[in-house]
Amino acid sequence: MQIWFKIFKDGRLLRDTVIQNDLLSLTRTKKIFAAIEQICYNFDLSKPIWLDSNITEFKRSSKVRFYKDNFIDSIDFDYLEMQILKEDDLE
Repeated sequence: MQIWFKIFKDGRLLRDTVIQNDLLSLTRTKKIFAAIEQICYNFDLSKPIWLDSNITEFKRSSKVRFYKDNFIDSIDFDYLEMQILKEDDLE
């Protein structure tokens, strides 16, 4: 699974990276949460809180934006976007 994380401020991309997770023993949900944990460590962020609107958005498009309301700590950007680029190939 490949997940693309992007940080935006004032309509501009400030930072991005792709997290690759190939652990077949993990479920899709656990891979996503592991990637979020890794990116928060890499970007020095607190983990975002999933609101109902985030869950609905992610189920619809495999993409979600986390705004300031999703973070306990203050953030110096507008939002963190997460997008699934590639799902694991199931055999």
